[in-house]
Amino acid sequence: MRVPITVTSDFICPWCYIGEKRLTRALEHLPAGIDVQLEWLPFELNPDMPPEGMDRSTYLSRKFGSWERIQAMQARIVLAGRDDGAIFNYEAVKRTPNTFLAHRVSWLAQREGKQRAFVEAALQAYFAEGRDVGSKAVLAEIAGGIGLDRDAIARFLDSEDGVESVRTLERTALDAGVNGVPYFEIAGTRIVGAQPAETIRQAIIEAAGRSPTGGN
Repeated sequence: MRVPITVTSDFICPWCYIGEKRLTRALEHLPAGIDVQLEWLPFELNPDMPPEGMDRSTYLSRKFGSWERIQAMQARIVLAGRDDGAIFNYEAVKRTPNTFLAHRVSWLAQREGKQRAFVEAALQAYFAEGRDVGSKAVLAEIAGGIGLDRDAIARFLDSEDGVESVRTLERTALDAGVNGVPYFEIAGTRIVGAQPAETIRQAIIEAAGRSPTGGN
């Protein structure tokens, strides 16, 4: 029983990081015989971010106001992700990147059968290690670490390959009404936000039961 799952997300979204961890937990506890087909789709929380990104303190202050409010928000996020293994090292994060290049690498990794590994590694690199996932060099290193050709990724990022394809996927999400991430679509069932792993798991099981090859 194959269940298609798409996850619309952004690499600087902490709830997308938590959602990815919860999805992983859900997949680890599925009944035998359910095969999921995963694909991550692009969404930019800051589509107007300068290509070089922005100092993170400046960005957060402009978006959320006082530093006290920002610290309280971060503390809630750290707590929310703790039990799911989402590690947040906010002190290490110095820049808020433009994520379009990361989405392009994700698009390419999907065609190489390594998208899930890239998404996991890029989220970990940003939130736990404070690496700039808007940097071509950093993205090439991350891609090399999951088995892609680092030099080929560098050449890819210096080209225009995948640009229009990723833009089209972003427009498709917006046209479909996606205005917040993470956004899961599980064989037609939509789940918005980083819902508990059990909620995701149950949606997958129910989708498998609706499959022409499963259930009833």
